[in-house]
Amino acid sequence: MSPTPSKPVFRFRSIFISDVHLGFRGCSADYLLDFLHSVECDTLYLVGDIIDMWSLKRSFFWPQEHNNVIRTILGKAKAGTRVIYIPGNHDSVFREYCGMVFGNVEIHREFVHENADGRKFLVLHGDEFDSVIKASPLLEALGNRAYAFILKLNRYVNFFRRAFGFPYWSIAAFLKHKVKNAVTYIANFERALADEAKRRNLDGIICGHIHRAEITEIDGITYCNDGDWVESCTVLTEDDEGRMSLLRWTEQKQVVAHTGMVATLPIGQAA
Repeated sequence: MSPTPSKPVFRFRSIFISDVHLGFRGCSADYLLDFLHSVECDTLYLVGDIIDMWSLKRSFFWPQEHNNVIRTILGKAKAGTRVIYIPGNHDSVFREYCGMVFGNVEIHREFVHENADGRKFLVLHGDEFDSVIKASPLLEALGNRAYAFILKLNRYVNFFRRAFGFPYWSIAAFLKHKVKNAVTYIANFERALADEAKRRNLDGIICGHIHRAEITEIDGITYCNDGDWVESCTVLTEDDEGRMSLLRWTEQKQVVAHTGMVATLPIGQAA
């Protein structure tokens, strides 16, 4: 059952969301809807893989909650929020429409976002820097199958965790922290994107794709990954001072990373 819309609790200057994977059974649409109903912002960035066309091609899955996410985003666009959509590899079909506007939603291949403090960030999905995709579509397909199995297992594990009063927990995120090859891959991915921002004389980069939420400094470049709504249920936000925060939004709401002070953001109270 979808959360009941309520008056927004928090206001941000900018919000960055990616890897929602609507149309995929592992999508945490309920958590995302609760977040969208709890916030307002000037600009909402959809940083790729919002709709999982790959999954929809394999087997059609589109519950009402997924429809409600689309309706909520379009509602925000109609109400005055600037919505910028940067398609990813799972919704790459929409890259054909870059430069166009549909339902007040702008579609771009990438975008340069200027923070309130003057810092400039390159915003893109990030699949362009994925060496696995570039090297071998077969490896990518095998990886997707293994990943889908882990996420299916994750749904069962969290069903029982909720039944016994435990909060949401991601198996896939846990494995990414523990498996050496995954850790190496993530580090290489982050550095490649930071190098691209430096090459363009920008202050930072904002991306998604690898489902690993992070804010870190790499050789003077601020690397931000907004995470996903399959494993981590995270979102990147910017306040009116230009400070960036990563929020996790499940049964428990928390700030998981930030730049600057966030004492004015009592996120744990936003139930």
